[in-house]
Amino acid sequence: MNTNASPASAAPKLLDRSDVRVQHAEGLGGTVSAFFARVRSGDLGALPVVVGLALIWTVFASLNPVFLSADNLVNLLFDCSTTGVIALGIVCVLMVGQIDLSVGSMSGFASAMVGMLWVNQGWPLPLAVVAALAVGVAVGALYALLFNRLGMPSFVATLSGLLAILGMQLYVLGASGSINLPYDSPMVNFGQLMVIPAVVSHGLALLPGIVILVVGLRTRARRQAVNLSAPSVASLAVRATAITVLLQAVVAYLNTGRGVPWMFGLFLALAVGMDYALRRTRWGRSLHAVGGNREAARRAGINVNMIFTSAFVACASLAALGGVLSAARLASASQQAGTGDVNLNAIAAAVIGGTSLFGGRGSAYSAVLGIIVIQSIASGLTLLNLSSSLRFMITGAVLAIAVIVDSLARQSRVSHGRA
Repeated sequence: MNTNASPASAAPKLLDRSDVRVQHAEGLGGTVSAFFARVRSGDLGALPVVVGLALIWTVFASLNPVFLSADNLVNLLFDCSTTGVIALGIVCVLMVGQIDLSVGSMSGFASAMVGMLWVNQGWPLPLAVVAALAVGVAVGALYALLFNRLGMPSFVATLSGLLAILGMQLYVLGASGSINLPYDSPMVNFGQLMVIPAVVSHGLALLPGIVILVVGLRTRARRQAVNLSAPSVASLAVRATAITVLLQAVVAYLNTGRGVPWMFGLFLALAVGMDYALRRTRWGRSLHAVGGNREAARRAGINVNMIFTSAFVACASLAALGGVLSAARLASASQQAGTGDVNLNAIAAAVIGGTSLFGGRGSAYSAVLGIIVIQSIASGLTLLNLSSSLRFMITGAVLAIAVIVDSLARQSRVSHGRA
């Protein structure tokens, strides 16, 4: 036994979740068997939300065929982008087992700041946007200070922030209560009209399949170099081909209408970047560790306070960006911005998409899937000319089901771990 090992070397090594896998089997049959083994162990991934989304689309399409028309789906993607960006920030705080209840107010205040600085004060648009994002960073840092230094629960700190930021939003907007943005400005065009050219959108749709194949082959080579089991080339090729064919078909269909919105492209780019950060960087692994067991993460040498700070700052900053995009979408900043169901929809999107309320588990793509589910419900009910009260009830039921599935899956993982 080596008695000279340092505490740092004795600390448990934090592993990326993508490195912890059921042993790979060769061939397609092995891939399918491994998938069902993960499901039985409680690792459901995105399966529940994908199945739920398929059911929602099937029901609404059968009641009104316009729901799956290209133009309606394009409008759905425009609407997803604003709240979806806010939901990405919610993923960060949920990952560490905390919550931010002020994201709606933060988004509304950011839109008011852009309108006030750009339209009323004559600031250049980029500078006004940067100022709004800087306020998001400051608010997130303040929440982290209250949580880390004073021990104030995030629920209380952000609830206080909700009220204070809403008051600042009303103050900035003044007696008029709203500021109209120039309708012919690039910002409003981006939020309402601009779509990705067909050739560019098809080219971008090729990238995920290429990345899956290249990264898969590199991972396979590394595992084989150390005599570990590795996925077959055939299974990697099938995955890459399937995702490429699917994305190309979706893009081709959307291009029969207006096309893929640039704003949704920005949302997806942010989700891809966050997914890489959560799965492939030290920060992301630390986020998982702190959410899973704060004390164990501290003993492993992680700066827990800094991780909490980064989560709150990321959440508030993305909320501010979502507010800027919302102003572009609505061509105005008003007292209603960020109010209503924006706050709850952002939180619900992250949870419905698969981010755990218990901390330590989630992904950026959960926000993408979750907000598509919520906006699909809203769009379908609007086309059917049904009361908005149904939307709240159905969304609440879907959220409850998502939390129940998450809780049952967590219990299944614990029981399998004990076994």
